[in-house]
Amino acid sequence: MAVDNGKMLAWALGREKAPLVLKNAKLVNVLSGEIYPADIAIGEGVIVGVGEYAGEEEVDLAGRFVYPGLIDGHFHFESSMVCPEEFAAAVLPRGTTTVIADPHELANVWGAEGIRYFLEATENLPLNVFFTLPSCVPATDLEDNGARLEAEDLAPFFTHPRVLGLGELMNVPGVLHRVPGVWAKIEEARRHGKIIDGHAPGFTGKELAAYRLAGVTSDHECTSPEEGRERLRLGMHLMLREGSATKNLLDLLPAVNRFNVSQCLLVTDDRHPDDLLEEGHLDHMLRLLVSHRVDPVSALQMATINTARYFKLWNYGAIAPGYQADLVVAEDLTNFKPYAVYAKGRLVASRGELVVPIPRSQAPLPGTRFEMAPLRPEQLKIPAGNSRRAWVIGLLPHQIVTKKLLLEVPVVNGCFEASAEADIAKLLVAERHHRTGTVGVGLVQGFGLKEGAIASSVAHDSHNLVVVGMKDEDMLLAAETVARMGGGLAVVAGGEVRGTLALP
Repeated sequence: MAVDNGKMLAWALGREKAPLVLKNAKLVNVLSGEIYPADIAIGEGVIVGVGEYAGEEEVDLAGRFVYPGLIDGHFHFESSMVCPEEFAAAVLPRGTTTVIADPHELANVWGAEGIRYFLEATENLPLNVFFTLPSCVPATDLEDNGARLEAEDLAPFFTHPRVLGLGELMNVPGVLHRVPGVWAKIEEARRHGKIIDGHAPGFTGKELAAYRLAGVTSDHECTSPEEGRERLRLGMHLMLREGSATKNLLDLLPAVNRFNVSQCLLVTDDRHPDDLLEEGHLDHMLRLLVSHRVDPVSALQMATINTARYFKLWNYGAIAPGYQADLVVAEDLTNFKPYAVYAKGRLVASRGELVVPIPRSQAPLPGTRFEMAPLRPEQLKIPAGNSRRAWVIGLLPHQIVTKKLLLEVPVVNGCFEASAEADIAKLLVAERHHRTGTVGVGLVQGFGLKEGAIASSVAHDSHNLVVVGMKDEDMLLAAETVARMGGGLAVVAGGEVRGTLALP
């Protein structure tokens, strides 16, 4: 942020009092790795000086720590199940002042209209919101989603000042086999000088080298230190993720050392509302890191300056002249519980409570699109033929990758059935965007269901209706309930609806 008037220079030089000075701080300098006493002078939303300053308004911090506002390097608003305003209200008091969002969930339903909605809805928030553009809509051509985005659809958005790059490039085979549509998006991002985020679980060796050569500079899908270490060796940025469904932070920690920590950044990816309320956001990740003997300054670097530099946000993520005045005041560097949070030099939260109104967005919602053909009981049948063994999806705790299992499954009247004893449930996916009537049905192990069914239209990435259950009748009722709501979640047991969450 350039100094463009004499007033700011006068504040920096101490010739005039700065509008706001935070006195007697213990400044956590993520640029130098030091912690030392200092005053922080602020004017026009910018840090104008660090040292000894006088201000028109002075706030005595009495030796409390001050560190930069936290930056989430990759997440999806949609997983929070609330609008951007409510998300901002939830994370600002916890010290998160900047997020980089990928709107590919809404884009999979509404296409470019979904991207436009998020850009408009986040314009005037006290939370800094930047975006990467969805690279894979649909996620794969095998799926049925609501929209399609090609390079020409993304091109107009690359000129938006809050669009920083191309989001998680999950079509790795498309990159490696130089599929024209995939490479057109890569080249469009390069033409605008934007970064390209990665998504390459399980890829290694020469394939990973080719992926990196294509211009992909990060990955948030690593689940082991070996995967993380290989990416760091190739000069990629390692996004350490701790979401709700996927928790990889501690697994990846052995790959991080003092030589490569500058290539590491913290992300949440998908954080559900209960976890936001009960555990927190990036502050939760900081607590985890420090509890596992990570130096608190190094932990903060991964949540601030490293992320800012990766995304070319040159005036974010540190406390020094010229940087945006996004600051967190805390009693200690163990609990990371904010005493106060400043965004653009303005106090936005105090002692865990929001102290400013969040402007309500006037951006028009794209609307409801839930067009599902009615389900028929015979669509849930899985013929067994002459076999008593079936392919089963095996869930892995806290991961989104699964196992392919060949297991013995009960057969009733010639069809495979769920088994509570073997922890095997039925799984159904029904197309809900264009009323095609397309249905897939299979078996899954690891949900822990004993009875009933759960249905959800929040189903990454294509967001069709997904139903898991032990009885066909309960599964059909759960599906019908979500359809009547126009989207959301439903829980059914014993032929009765036990709970719903409408998300039209």
